[in-house]
Amino acid sequence: MKRTKLVTKSGLAIALATGLAVGLSAPCRADDTAKVYADNCASCHGPQGKGDGPAAAALTPPPGSFAQSIAGKSDDWIFKGIKEGGPGVGKAPSMPPYAGTLSDDQIKAMVAYVKQLQK
Repeated sequence: MKRTKLVTKSGLAIALATGLAVGLSAPCRADDTAKVYADNCASCHGPQGKGDGPAAAALTPPPGSFAQSIAGKSDDWIFKGIKEGGPGVGKAPSMPPYAGTLSDDQIKAMVAYVKQLQK
């Protein structure tokens, strides 16, 4: 089921948090994870994780490059940031939580995916 996304500055975080249902079964294949990223993350983080997605300009603060924002962070920290959103790891509330949208297995796969983007 795909929900309509709002594309307004005030509704962006809510739209991203609620309009992201993607049904994948575990274990996640690399192409599945790439699609989940493209569908749910690239609009803010950009296709290469540089924080330059088309929605990034509407966010305060805008997302940073993964090369800077997750450098030196543990997999557990990144997992928590994806699952609980920015506030879960002391970051901006514009990063929505993905608990309930993505399974733990999908989030683990996303941790590996975003780590390879930081390189």
